[in-house]
Amino acid sequence: MSQVAPIIVTALFGRSDAAWFDDLRTRHFPPERNQLSAHLTMFHHLAPSLERELKQRLAGETRQVAAPDARIAGVMSLGGGVAFRIDCPSLEDIRDRLADAFAPVLTPQDRAPWRPHVTVQNKVDPPVAKALQAELSRDFRPRPVRIAGLAAWWYRGGPWEMLSRHMFA
Repeated sequence: MSQVAPIIVTALFGRSDAAWFDDLRTRHFPPERNQLSAHLTMFHHLAPSLERELKQRLAGETRQVAAPDARIAGVMSLGGGVAFRIDCPSLEDIRDRLADAFAPVLTPQDRAPWRPHVTVQNKVDPPVAKALQAELSRDFRPRPVRIAGLAAWWYRGGPWEMLSRHMFA
């Protein structure tokens, strides 16, 4: 198996939160584009040469560490889609440490300020997205969400392939 594919890093949700997000994606994401489970992307494109160091760093950030406090903080527009904004200072700290460690090799997208979110709809016409944003915003109340761990994935053009999973204590 070739390992020339870039690596994506995500936060993993607890089972019930992941199921809730996935249900929303199933209902609102264009089916032909919905190839992934709900996810919170921390890095979009890390070099495959970082595999070993990345695994060590992810393990160090999660091993015997309690799951961070996180919450769904709001509904946000993606223009042609809708997402939930995630507020989790501890996860932002982890991402900052990883970004500092890999700073010389980060892509412009991964160097940009991080906006933690979970996409529930994307690649739709703006009026469709605006309608869903209004619907989700109508009764929205911030609520806790469980961040269960961190994961690294190979990106090979289709559904992502698991590289490693690192669960919080």
